[in-house]
Amino acid sequence: MRLADFISRDMEAIVAQWEAFAATLLPAAARIEPMGLRDHAQQILEAVAKDLRTSQSSEVQREKSLGGGPSLIAASETAAQTHALLRARAGFNINQLAAEYRALRASVLRLWMDDCQPENPDLDDVIRFNEAIDQALAESVTCFSAQVEQSRNLLLGMLGHDMRSPLQAIQLTASYLAALNAGERVSEAAGRLIRSGARMQALLDDLGDYNRTRLGFGINVVPKSVDLADVLADEVDELRAVHPERQIDLHVSGNSQGVWDGQRLQQLLGNLVQNAIKYGAQDTPVRITVTGDVKHVRIEVSNCGPAIERATLSRVFDPLVRGADQQGGCDSGGGLGLGLYIASEIAKAHHGAIEARSDRTETSFSVLLPRADEAG
Repeated sequence: MRLADFISRDMEAIVAQWEAFAATLLPAAARIEPMGLRDHAQQILEAVAKDLRTSQSSEVQREKSLGGGPSLIAASETAAQTHALLRARAGFNINQLAAEYRALRASVLRLWMDDCQPENPDLDDVIRFNEAIDQALAESVTCFSAQVEQSRNLLLGMLGHDMRSPLQAIQLTASYLAALNAGERVSEAAGRLIRSGARMQALLDDLGDYNRTRLGFGINVVPKSVDLADVLADEVDELRAVHPERQIDLHVSGNSQGVWDGQRLQQLLGNLVQNAIKYGAQDTPVRITVTGDVKHVRIEVSNCGPAIERATLSRVFDPLVRGADQQGGCDSGGGLGLGLYIASEIAKAHHGAIEARSDRTETSFSVLLPRADEAG
């Protein structure tokens, strides 16, 4: 018997085995009724059978073997994707989703081969069946991953939003205590609260910016005419106040006037300097150089210290990538590993570019920003 006919004839037995295997995928399966465990199995199998009955040229088969074949016929795409969505929402993980397809493949082939005895099964049916299952799996995995990513981004957005109100209450209370002049111990405690609150606020800001970029909105900028020398000098003053033990030098040359989002560029500079302070040599200065020419302004932040490994350097602007004991690495200060990523997104939002260089003598992050006529 051809495999497509066998699938249609023995559909109930195959789906029953699918259900039995799905029931073992704990803990998520324990919360689902039997019909839910069978979710879309029959529709996926019907589409596979229809695909097996459809004539296929050698060229199409070759393309499918390379992963470039057309989508499965009829409802297969909808069934595979909907199955993935429901599994993701039910709490299954991606390994369990893939395991369902592995078990389905094995049970169908085993049942069919037993049914074919004493005749040999059709080899072309085996190949076509594996191709169809692989396509359904690929569709499911793609949709499952997208659903998980969307859920994670929504969670991050809600978390960042809901934490702001209690944090603001803490900051306001700390500021009130600091203003009371109720003694040195109270003032010191209030100061610690204020500094910790500011740090938490920065983390939430990073989280919110990261979430915007992952949802496809990018970093929001509001450009206006600013003198970058004044804007960055204000940020450097704050950084010096926060890190009085570190020397932070700022040198400006050339024309620094342009149309940019000053607050965002302060954020960019702050992230780069914080990175240099954390991972540079503690007894050497952090150097900030701002150079303006006719079309661009370049901001460069440099520090001495251990070189960034080449593998880490190539991914240093990726989100949540941190290499132990490296710049952009393991954040002993409790950061999220987003500072350099957000700096790069701010540069992109200004139609600029950022790059990193590192050797045994110096590590440098350089940002090139076009002026208004270039960025607009």
